[in-house]
Amino acid sequence: MRILVITGTGTEVGKTVTTAAVAAAALAAGRSVAVLKAAQTGVRPDEPGDAAEVARLAGAVTTAELARYPEPLAPGTAARRAGMAPVRPQDVAEAAAKLATDHDLVLVEGAGGLLVRFDPAGGTLADAAQLLRAPVLVVASAGLGTLNTTELTARELRGRHLDLLGVVIGSWPPSPDLASRCNLTDLPDVSAAPLLGALPAGAATLPPTDFRTHAPSWLAPRLHGTWDAEGFRGREGA
Repeated sequence: MRILVITGTGTEVGKTVTTAAVAAAALAAGRSVAVLKAAQTGVRPDEPGDAAEVARLAGAVTTAELARYPEPLAPGTAARRAGMAPVRPQDVAEAAAKLATDHDLVLVEGAGGLLVRFDPAGGTLADAAQLLRAPVLVVASAGLGTLNTTELTARELRGRHLDLLGVVIGSWPPSPDLASRCNLTDLPDVSAAPLLGALPAGAATLPPTDFRTHAPSWLAPRLHGTWDAEGFRGREGA
C-alpha cells in the first residue's frame, strides 16, 4: 500500500488526528511519509492547516496542500464564493502519485465526508481514489448515529468498486456509553470491514512526543500499530 485515502463519515469525527496517528505509526515503522491535504477550507493564509497539524503531531512528514479557501464550507462552494479555482479529482490524483515516487506512504486527507464536492462538475474524494486505485480508510465517530453514516459511506465505496481498508474511531470517550460499546461490534458488521483502531478523545492535545510514542497502540497492525480489536472490546465490556 503506497497511497492511502483517508475520509470521514462527516465533519469533526477525528480525521486529521487519525491521519497524524497513521503517519506517526508508519514513521515509527521506518517508512517515509507524505501527507496531502486535497483542499483546506476555513483557514486564513497565515494559519496552519490540517497538513501542518499532522506534521506537528506526527513528526518528519512531507506536507502538501492543493488549495486553501477562506470560508468553512465544502471545497466546491468555498472556491466558488471566493472566486478561486476549484480542486479537481485529477489534481489530487496527480499530486498524490507524484509524492508516491519519493515516499513509502502517501496519506491523502479529504475534506468532510467522502462525497463532499470539490468542483462544479461534482468531483469528490471518491473520484480521486478511483483515479489512484487506492484503498480508503474511513474515520467514524464512536456513539449513537455512527452506524448509519458509516454504512452509507461503505456502500458508496463498494458501489464504486473501491477497497475499504477498514474503519477507525476518531475519538474514543474515556467513559463510553452503551451505544459506543455496542458500536465496537456493530461497526465492522455494517461496514463489512475491520475495525482498525480507536484514538482516545483528546489525543491531539498530547505533547507531540507522547502522541508519537502512543500512536501505534491506537492502530491495528495493518496500519503499523499494535492495537487489538478483540482485546479492546473485552476491555470496554462490548
